Amino acid sequence: MINTESISRGEVLDGAPLRYAPSNELGVVFLFAHLAHKWRIRVDAVQSGFPDCTAYQKIHGKEKRIRIEFEFHSRNFKTHGHNPSQCDWIVCWEHNWPDAPANLQIVELRREFGLGFNVWIMPTNDPYKVELERRNSDARWSVPSQCHRGDLILYYFTRPETSISHIFVAADRARKVTAGWKEGKDFMGSIRRVCRLKAPIFLDDLRNHRVISTAHFVRMQMRGRPNATEYWPYLYDMIVKRNPTVEPKLRRFAPGNI
Repeated sequence: MINTESISRGEVLDGAPLRYAPSNELGVVFLFAHLAHKWRIRVDAVQSGFPDCTAYQKIHGKEKRIRIEFEFHSRNFKTHGHNPSQCDWIVCWEHNWPDAPANLQIVELRREFGLGFNVWIMPTNDPYKVELERRNSDARWSVPSQCHRGDLILYYFTRPETSISHIFVAADRARKVTAGWKEGKDFMGSIRRVCRLKAPIFLDDLRNHRVISTAHFVRMQMRGRPNATEYWPYLYDMIVKRNPTVEPKLRRFAPGNI
């Protein structure tokens, strides 16, 4: 007989066929099957070899073929030595691979059930810095493609400021729409201000930090729209120590809540 009292259980999932958050890849596959219909996905084949699944997603009346690999943590894709050019989606429970190849769509299932949040760095150039400075209420803005509702976005002003002084939260999931600010499309979403930093965090501060200095976004000169969740405990500590008055506003985003 199994002693259920000794089993360590994860967080309770609301509205899911699985009572507790998965602890392995099999749980990820089970939850994906539950959500496939919602995403208009028709599974063609599931196999033990890479990639795990071949499916078709209905978009604008047409079906697009997608190759899917299931992982508990997204970084396991790299650990297992898989070829990114032979896959389209990683479906995982937790996305912990900040510098994942851009061609891979990362589907983080914990976000589908309202658990945790990610932290993103979003570079902002002129003339949009002035516009962002003025924003206090909800606004439609460029956001990272994998951004979900509840994610934290640190807006980084490029030269001459080279600093983070504006923190927003995503009010909905990123969607690729007509940009408005440029020709073509961009990933956009509604954002809401969390706080301003009277004492900004400068790029040189990040370069001089014993841990953050090794981060991919620092080494890449803050280019792109990087996921900084892995380094949030250090960023949070730096922000709050330099700006003690913002701690109450950032409390619900404390590292322990990720």
